[in-house]
Amino acid sequence: MPKKTVTPPSKKHPEPAKPAPKPTSGKHPAPTKGAPPTQTPTVPTQPPPVSTGQPVFGQPQPSPDPTSFSQPVTDQNEAEVNLLEPLPGSGPDPTALVEPVLTLAQVYGAAGPAKESSITAAGQIVFHSAGDTGSVTGPQTQSLVADKMVTDFDEADPANVPSFFYHLGDVVYYFGEATYYYDQFYEPYRDYPAPILGIPGNHDGVVYASDAAQTLDAFLANFCASAPVHSTDAAGLGRTTMIQPAVYFTFEAPFVRILGLYSNVLEDPGVISAQTGTANSNTILDSRQVDFLTAALTRIKAENFTGAVIIAVHHPPFTGGTDHGGSPLMLADIDSACTAAGVWPHAVFSGHAHNYQRYTRTVNGKQIPFIVAGCGGHNPLSAMRTTLRTPFPIDSTLTLNSYDATDYGYLRVVVNATTLTIEYHPQSDGGTTKTPDDVVTVNLAAHTVS
Repeated sequence: MPKKTVTPPSKKHPEPAKPAPKPTSGKHPAPTKGAPPTQTPTVPTQPPPVSTGQPVFGQPQPSPDPTSFSQPVTDQNEAEVNLLEPLPGSGPDPTALVEPVLTLAQVYGAAGPAKESSITAAGQIVFHSAGDTGSVTGPQTQSLVADKMVTDFDEADPANVPSFFYHLGDVVYYFGEATYYYDQFYEPYRDYPAPILGIPGNHDGVVYASDAAQTLDAFLANFCASAPVHSTDAAGLGRTTMIQPAVYFTFEAPFVRILGLYSNVLEDPGVISAQTGTANSNTILDSRQVDFLTAALTRIKAENFTGAVIIAVHHPPFTGGTDHGGSPLMLADIDSACTAAGVWPHAVFSGHAHNYQRYTRTVNGKQIPFIVAGCGGHNPLSAMRTTLRTPFPIDSTLTLNSYDATDYGYLRVVVNATTLTIEYHPQSDGGTTKTPDDVVTVNLAAHTVS
């Protein structure tokens, strides 16, 4: 696990060169030399399911994992990640909500009120989280993680069953095209029997230069639909679209609120605003995401919400991986919202760096875990810059507590009235192992970790 300094640089760290060149035209070009071979398509031949108006999650019967993609990924040159993209509906919209909100009850449809009541009665909520699940070499590494996540639904105590999967971005690679959603999203999670929602990553927002699609079109169609309907991208699988109100939003569930941000398409750094007054200011974005975060945190304070507060953003503020750097100006935007509201999160979740890392940051006497979980299935994993014995103090406010650059895996998060517990589970442990390889618990009232 090679690793160097973890001080987040402000310069870009582009991904390693990909083996296949970018085609000169066409949305779905034929495979080029070096691309995965086309094998028997895995797209199911049965007709799309009949819509009932209610959300559908996992398939009724488990099925074997495929061995190949129906649409091999050949557009692997990433020149388009060098420019920021506008948010959907670019430009100030006076009718837009400052804080878009989605509740767990809404996600479950008619079953929502009973679902929230059962969680409240149980005294805790459990959910999954990870990022960078899309793969370009085939479904194997994605399936390994997804299959282990599914084993978490086999619990003696129903209170331990996950209620949803919060995705940390990069659902598909390398471009956010609709054609990749069957192979890299619907198929790997066909047996996952719970809602999947989340924020887009940089690859989800990148569109192929010659494509007529706009940034985030496919993500919006599959995650931000107005109702839970069957997507043509799902082919014959049953999972319906998610009903998120925007690409940044507050997700409310018993015991927890997740404030999701979209950090745009650059390889590095993450950007959520115009960054006015800095050397990296831009005219593409505005302050709406900082305004959203400030409003969400302010409402938490006004309502005296005592549950866990998690900020989710694809690009990590801190990372020691070899392929990506941190995002200090994005972190400054987040800090400005927290300072203005007088509320700090209990944890910050990110992906983007293709491994697992856990930091503890101390701000105003509050200890905040910053978790990087970009190990959800994208191949290859990313090495660290040097090998460190943890815990490793970076400075007086930041410590690297743990990392794993050799395993795919995911987070299992448990929240009750007093604590937030974040577990890291590598898929290499197998489905019969439920002991996490790393764990941190946050005391919600004291804002301390153990």
